[in-house]
Parts: sequence; structure tokens; C-alpha cells
Amino acid sequence: MIKLLGIITLVFLHMACSAQNNYGFFAGAQRTTAHYSIADEKQKTSEKYGAHAGFLIKIPFEKQLYFAPALYYTQKGFSVNLTKPSFPPGEDAISNDIRVHAIEVAPLFQFDLSPNPSHFFIRLGPALDFIFSGTEKIGLKNGSIEEKNMKFSFGDYGRITSSANIQVGYETASGYQLWGFYNHGLGSMNNADEGPKIRHRLFGISLGKYFATSKN
Repeated sequence: MIKLLGIITLVFLHMACSAQNNYGFFAGAQRTTAHYSIADEKQKTSEKYGAHAGFLIKIPFEKQLYFAPALYYTQKGFSVNLTKPSFPPGEDAISNDIRVHAIEVAPLFQFDLSPNPSHFFIRLGPALDFIFSGTEKIGLKNGSIEEKNMKFSFGDYGRITSSANIQVGYETASGYQLWGFYNHGLGSMNNADEGPKIRHRLFGISLGKYFATSKN
């Protein structure tokens, strides 16, 4: 995973040096949950709140269309009540409380709705998130709670998931940005055969600022 993330980062940086670009940073808050199903039966989940922060680049493409990739840290999580046995988390589990920390790579495209320096915009595109750590609190049938680090392997939780993203916001002439977003998970966070399907769902808000412009 580290090698793959390194390759993506190098490609990200190479593209950043190829045109007249705006470089910026952003941070924000998000409400996260998941679509969680066992044998196609949806399980009841509740949300958690998290944060995100990272870097973005705005690269001219054509007229009001830009390539706008982002690289950032994101904190996700949810709680789920289980009506069926499942692995993970385990055959004796009746609930689970999950929190994960990830690095996300989002090669988005931005369309400015006006050519004016201050304007509304829409960003669309896919993203890959690379989970580097996670914890779970498993509620068991005997009433006890087992708290442990999540196990990532081909037969347990998966470290890499994908999503589709939409962002709608406003950018000022001085480079400040404010946007709301929705992140719709496509890939399951579970790798175990016949295990649950776990797909992230996120709503949030971000505040950003371009701090430099390059002309290469």
C-alpha cells in the first residue's frame, strides 16, 4: 500500500509542475456513516463526526474547466447494530463501533460556473482512500465489549476503498474557498468471503485557501 501511495503522490507532484497552477490547503468537518449489509440485509448504522485536512491544486484545462486533484487526511467512522452473525467482526458480535484514519487521493475535475474572479464551482470525480489505522469496539452477546485494533488482510478488513465525490462551493478573487461535499463509497471495506458489505457515506464542509501560484 505504501508503494502504491508513493507512486500516486509522485504523479500528483509531476502534474503540479506542468502548467500555471494554484496551490492551496483546506480543512473541515464531516459527518460519516456507512451502508452496511449482511447477506444483502441492511443493518442499522449511526453516524460519527470526523475531520479532514490536506492540499489541493487547481490546474487549467480548458476555459472554465480545471483539473483539481487533492491529497488529504480523513477521519471516518460509524456504529452498527448487527441482526445476523458475520465475520468480521465475529460470530458473537451484536454491534460494532468503528473509527478509521486514512489518506485520500481525489483526482477531481472542477468547473467554474462563471469566468469572474469570484464564482461558484462544482467538483466531480473519484477518490481512493488508504486506511493506515483503525479501531473497533465490538459488543458481544454476553454483554461485554471487546476493544481492539482492526486487522487488515485479504481475509479481514481492506485498507483501500473507492468512492464517487461531488463538491459544490464558492471561490473568491483572493483565493478563499468554501464548499460542501458528499462522498459515496463504492468499494467495500471488508475483504472476507461472505462477510458484510461496508461502504462509507460522508457529508461535510471544507474551507480552503490558495497560497501560491506557479507559472512553469
